[in-house]
Amino acid sequence: MAETVLSLLRDMRCAARSLARSKGLAATVILTLALGIGANAAMFSLLRGVLLRPLVNRDESRLIYIRQSDNGENETFSIPEIDDLRSRVKTLTDFGDFSVIGFTMIGLGEPRTVQAGVVGGSYFQTMGLRPVLGRLLDANDDGPKAAGAVVLTYRFWSAALNSDPSVIGKTVRLDSFIDSRAATVVGVLEPCVPYPQDTEIIANVVTSAHHLSATMVTGRLHRMTELFARLAPGVDLPAARAELATVYAGIKREHPDDYARADYEISATRLRDELTSGVRTILLVLMGASILVFVIVCANVANLILARTVRRHNELSIRAAMGASSFELRRILLAESLLLCVAGAGIAVLIAQPMVTLLARYASRFSVRALDLTVDSSILWVGAALAVIAALLLAFVPRLPASGTAGGLGLGSWSPRIAGSANRRLKIFAVIQIAASFVLVAAAGATVNTLLSMQYARTGFETRHVLAVDVPVMHDGKTLGQIVEYYREAARQIRALPGVANVSVTNMVPWHDPNNFVGIQFGVDGHVPKDGESYPIAGVEVISPGYFATLGLPIIEGRDFEESDRSTSEPVVIISQSLAQRLFPNGDALNHHLAMTDKRLAFFPEQGVAQVRLSRRIIGIVPDIDDTHVVPRPAIVMYHPFDQEQLLGGGRLLVETRTDPYALVQPITRIMHKLSANQPVEHARTLEDIRAEVLSPERLNAVVSTVFAFGALLIAVVGVAGVLAFSVSGRTREFGIRLAVGSQPRNLLLRVIAEGIAMAGAGLAIGVGCGFWLAQLADKFVGELKMPGVLPVAGSALVLLVAAVTASAIPAARAARVDVMQALRAE
Repeated sequence: MAETVLSLLRDMRCAARSLARSKGLAATVILTLALGIGANAAMFSLLRGVLLRPLVNRDESRLIYIRQSDNGENETFSIPEIDDLRSRVKTLTDFGDFSVIGFTMIGLGEPRTVQAGVVGGSYFQTMGLRPVLGRLLDANDDGPKAAGAVVLTYRFWSAALNSDPSVIGKTVRLDSFIDSRAATVVGVLEPCVPYPQDTEIIANVVTSAHHLSATMVTGRLHRMTELFARLAPGVDLPAARAELATVYAGIKREHPDDYARADYEISATRLRDELTSGVRTILLVLMGASILVFVIVCANVANLILARTVRRHNELSIRAAMGASSFELRRILLAESLLLCVAGAGIAVLIAQPMVTLLARYASRFSVRALDLTVDSSILWVGAALAVIAALLLAFVPRLPASGTAGGLGLGSWSPRIAGSANRRLKIFAVIQIAASFVLVAAAGATVNTLLSMQYARTGFETRHVLAVDVPVMHDGKTLGQIVEYYREAARQIRALPGVANVSVTNMVPWHDPNNFVGIQFGVDGHVPKDGESYPIAGVEVISPGYFATLGLPIIEGRDFEESDRSTSEPVVIISQSLAQRLFPNGDALNHHLAMTDKRLAFFPEQGVAQVRLSRRIIGIVPDIDDTHVVPRPAIVMYHPFDQEQLLGGGRLLVETRTDPYALVQPITRIMHKLSANQPVEHARTLEDIRAEVLSPERLNAVVSTVFAFGALLIAVVGVAGVLAFSVSGRTREFGIRLAVGSQPRNLLLRVIAEGIAMAGAGLAIGVGCGFWLAQLADKFVGELKMPGVLPVAGSALVLLVAAVTASAIPAARAARVDVMQALRAE
């Protein structure tokens, strides 16, 4: 054993001296390996951190997420539904409910809007979470007579409050869309996955008047609550699912009217699986891309090592003639490969650390588990494992001379037979590189094509010069009429600012507030649906006069809202063009009446929105505004005047400007604070910037896939050029003879380029077949994958063919410039 180790050390020293004489090749191999190993180590670290890392939740294997879905869409639960499940299901214990509401928080620095989770006293016990400061909410915080209590999330406490321990015990005021209530900060939650939404605070039920209202307590159709639970001891998930399905079927039979309009289902998954469901596809695709890069890297390095070994054929033959066995020769090559791969792995670890940070930022767009991902020791052992794999591959690629023979010995270079054999193997590796590169380039082409189609889709309205500002409704003892007057006066003063063309108030900003878009059932002129039919559904938006002019949209028919459209006047409505065409194909929509028929509206009388159910006369038709999708779709929307309706979901200002929109942020803020000192003024951005932010995940997709593809393409081009250069150098005598017998240099040039195109063609054929097979295979296990269209595939093939011709040009030019006399003297 000791002698084996000593032999290996001697081989390593010899390998180091040998590689020192080929510094250029060694540097190329090390850097290429660093790229392949680094990308795979970073991807595995990300995969492990997001998909495999344990949750901080106590006994996480028993923690499940329960979903109610309507035709596949998450519908969440109502409180009566949760009460039914809690009392009837025996395979689950410790139910925890979580609903999200927006508050304006006053008392911790500047007034700010916060996303809050409103939970029952059993939530933290169910989730198995602990405090890092103070305490968490428990059963003593339940009920309408409990004192208001708030727990800060760790991210909010550390980022917004600088980890200030003195916040415990402070009193804050939480202003909702109904009223304002006081609460005490009782604790700070440990770092954990922010699911189902990333919230700043978690409060008990008494802090929200809405959660104490009949809407929540008795409204079976008012669904806004997420549900978690724990498996009872000794119960597995299939048993819990079976009981949930049985109990849920009984609930639907007891309340047929509440489940009549859709196909409602219930399901349960482990929380870990639920957290990773949105990112599993993209991570596996990226892992596949990094593996392809590793294959390309290994093929390219194998080419370099094989070419070097062929040039060392005489040396290896001498060693064999002197008695070296095949094992000893292979050990020499293994020592060199290990040195190269270990050096490459060392650099790869340094590369991988910033790559993990970037990839985690990218993955956080799809899963909250990537938000706090840090580099761990897995990078080291993954890098080491990949280095060993690469070293073994490289050590066993070359063909060795037979032991104890002097075959191949001579004063010249390698024989034509050896060169031809090596050349064939080099071409095989080059074809593999091209095939793998094609798959990556085609995937990148598809993502870039998707991004471009979204980027240049016409919105139909002005975005560059329209500034959107969040100015949430502050009740603070105001009546609904006073709130409307506050926004009306703010709009009047802002409109008087230099550079302002128009101002409007709304409850929704395009692409910024998709969660505020709620579909409501309505009827037309008293029409009652037949059996089996249901009332149509449309989104409801609340706007002030001038909203459409601010966005640069014309009124197609009828008129816009006016200042005279107030709560004391006739209820009116404006509808989108698609809704008008659907309801009134003959073009006679004006002066017909719409009435809200949705059963859920019965639970909102305490909020002063009973007027929404009144019959409203259609006074105008406007072009479609798709507030949700970047690529516009038909919009089925009705618009209500803000003086006849509450700004449910929060107040927003849209300001059309003639100058730089951002120069108006400070003047607007001063006006809003002058009218109300505690009014938050936040998230001032142009609609163009909001749209760009919505597109950022697609942009990141395109960037990441393009980086992978460009790296692979570059390596493949170098590989093709190297193969042809090796081929030309081994065929110098042949080219000299061809030139001597009258062949034109141009013919040799075209011949070498044709070899490059042939390799590219073979690689493309294999790449198309393998890419299609991989897509089909991935679709079975991953799902949600789309095949690239004809344009990305054709464009990728063209790019690779151009790259192959470019890579062939330099060795081809070298072949055409061969000196005839010198070539004929070559052996």
